[in-house]
Amino acid sequence: MAKMTSADIDRFVEGQTVASAFLHTVAAHGDSVALRERNPHDGWFEWTFHEYAAHVAGGAAGLRALGVEPGDRVVLMMRNTAAFHMLDLAVMFCGATPISIYNSSSPEQVAYLTGHSGAKVAIVEDAGFLERFLKIRDELPALEQIGIVDDPDEIAGPDVPTFQQLVHDHGVVDLADGASLVTPDSLATVIYTSGTTGPPKGVMLTQYNVMWTAQSLVEAFGESIDLTGFRVVSYLPMAHIAERMTSHYMQAINGYEITSCPDAAQIASYLREVRPNLMFGVPRVWEKLQAGVTAAMAAEAEKAQRFAEGIEAAKPIANARAWGRSTPDQDKTWNFLQEAAFKPVKVALGLDQLEFAITGAAPIARELLEWYNAIGVPLSEIYGMSESSGPMTWAPTRVKPGTVGPAIPGCEVELAEDGELICRGGNVFQGYLNDSEKTAEALDDDGWLHSGDIGVVDGDGYFKIVDRKKELIITAGGKNISPANLEAALKMVPLVGQACAIGDQRKFVTALVVLDPEAAQVWAASHHVEFASVAELAENDELVAEVERGVAEAMKQFNHAEEVKKVKVLGEEWLPDSDELTPTSKLKRRSIHAKYAAEIEELYR
Repeated sequence: MAKMTSADIDRFVEGQTVASAFLHTVAAHGDSVALRERNPHDGWFEWTFHEYAAHVAGGAAGLRALGVEPGDRVVLMMRNTAAFHMLDLAVMFCGATPISIYNSSSPEQVAYLTGHSGAKVAIVEDAGFLERFLKIRDELPALEQIGIVDDPDEIAGPDVPTFQQLVHDHGVVDLADGASLVTPDSLATVIYTSGTTGPPKGVMLTQYNVMWTAQSLVEAFGESIDLTGFRVVSYLPMAHIAERMTSHYMQAINGYEITSCPDAAQIASYLREVRPNLMFGVPRVWEKLQAGVTAAMAAEAEKAQRFAEGIEAAKPIANARAWGRSTPDQDKTWNFLQEAAFKPVKVALGLDQLEFAITGAAPIARELLEWYNAIGVPLSEIYGMSESSGPMTWAPTRVKPGTVGPAIPGCEVELAEDGELICRGGNVFQGYLNDSEKTAEALDDDGWLHSGDIGVVDGDGYFKIVDRKKELIITAGGKNISPANLEAALKMVPLVGQACAIGDQRKFVTALVVLDPEAAQVWAASHHVEFASVAELAENDELVAEVERGVAEAMKQFNHAEEVKKVKVLGEEWLPDSDELTPTSKLKRRSIHAKYAAEIEELYR
């Protein structure tokens, strides 16, 4: 089959918007379940596409009553709920732009993001989020109105309309008329970057960007795949392009069934109940699921050993099958291992019906990806950024562990002279909101988006990310080292959950490693070690020695100058949107270096 070009996708999506695609989906699949979420009695609320559309029509009427007009911007501060999907599209059908901000944003961050975006209306989920807006309301003269989704105690007051009032008290908008207000050039959203290198930048994505990217992803899935009705759990922040594209936009366009999980910490239980067909997760999600399997098997050493041997036997077969090179004997072995050894594990995890499993947003250890492929979970790594509407490279089936795949269909991806990944296509953003200087740094005159990442490419066109240009460790001896590669290897040590490599302008490389709470507790039980907290375990000499042995083994794949020589074991888990991690679980290196300055200096003393 001929390779699809950017022009091919242009022709396919010409004139289309998310709004028009949603109306097509409703017309084609109106009686199918579109949205699901738990009710207070541990059952499920469900809405069909017809019901979803009715809420969008009512919500658009309510927003118009608040004064929302074409070209306006509306800020949403909500968890993963059905109401988010309804209100986001309701804003769109007003001809306005919905902008989601991270739920963890402080009042000061709320003020910056709302003010910078010029939002006319804000809609929050509950009284806790409302309080953050009220604290800084005087700093936002352009913000005319605030709405609230859930206010059972009527804390907000009569001037703050609820979701029920917005959706039911103002009639409905004709959605076909609303869709006519949306053009391919209309802003679909503004995604704010995590702000690790300065104030957050507002990534402007148009309807064309979203539709083009969605079609490229459909092509990547394969033309034989019918995505209609795919079950997906939506649990990551909607302010993150990965979740917004994976669940929100792709559902409106392709008819997914979305189950909303308002707390990412509950994802494991949701997976067991929903049994999704497609799942996106940052590496930490996949790491924790695997750690749970390892911990559960630790009590039976013989069973754990047999399982590990099965994994090793399945790894080369998984690779051969991915590339159509497996032999009949390999296929026979594969089928036996899947049925006898791995199927019960996948059922227990809720991953047994996955057709596509995707990891991204941060590097994943090659060994972890191979582990999932071996047990029959089709995990692949995707690479991209908010500025590329999410994906830039991806191979969902012909996976090469250790790479992020080839360019997505229609997208040009190349390496600049200095090795930086650059891309060009309909997925490339329109620029940063109100920031022409930063836009010029990211987009050159020929339309190439500069990623800031250094990479290499093989003969099959598969790219491997070496590291961020600005994050490479340059030792005192002048050696350039990728911290991400070291950290990925360190996180494969069974007791290690997170890691940060240190070594810039130092004589050798060290690392801070954070204990995986579940693995640490299993280790303590098996070694009859009593402890009051994981932080206390981090000081246990026997456990530290176990970690150090694992680190030494993990470092055998690196040369002497690269390998981590010493580690400091930490007991407090690093959580998303903390001093250590961004909301999308990327390391905040500067903050980590400052917070753990004493521990780092001790490593070099």
